[in-house]
Amino acid sequence: MKLSKRGEYGMRTLINLGIAREVGRDVVAASDLANVDNLPLKFVEQILADFRHAGIVGTKRGKFGGYFLQKPANEIKMGDMVRLLDGMLAPIPCASEAFYQPCTCADEDHCGLRMLMIDVRNAVSNILDRYTLGDVVEVTLRKLRRDKLPIPFAPVLTPNPTTSPGETPRRHADPEGGFLAILKEIPAKKAGVSKKTDKTRIAK
Repeated sequence: MKLSKRGEYGMRTLINLGIAREVGRDVVAASDLANVDNLPLKFVEQILADFRHAGIVGTKRGKFGGYFLQKPANEIKMGDMVRLLDGMLAPIPCASEAFYQPCTCADEDHCGLRMLMIDVRNAVSNILDRYTLGDVVEVTLRKLRRDKLPIPFAPVLTPNPTTSPGETPRRHADPEGGFLAILKEIPAKKAGVSKKTDKTRIAK
């Protein structure tokens, strides 16, 4: 699975809406959502329109209008949002449940590639369908606060004491800095993660 630009921008916009609500700002202008992550405004507006049609966000008109989450963040599954923005989670169509398409393989049921890609799909969906927007917002805020970084849309922005003026923080993909690593620091009950196994079949 690889997120398209639409998928990436849409997920970042949705997470920022969740952060805004969590810090007390229920309605956010599209321009503010675009500016916080340096995203193209037109692109963000198109994605927000799709979210509105899907019942995920609502709009408020007027001088202080903008967009807000129509549903509670803990009811918005990340897997559903990826499917809404980008379609299937599977790397190839014949390994998808919700977006299945036959391939050119002579014996699909015994195709080693398809079997492998089904496992890839399952691994991806097991994470994306397990966690909600509320979980992602909680983990994001926890890491920002832990590292004493500014929180988007918060009434008071706290300067970063660990970075000198003009200094650019080093960027790298730290395996210990991922969502699941930070989630371990949060009590399971607070994170909204059930210890029971969900045996309900989920479309992937």
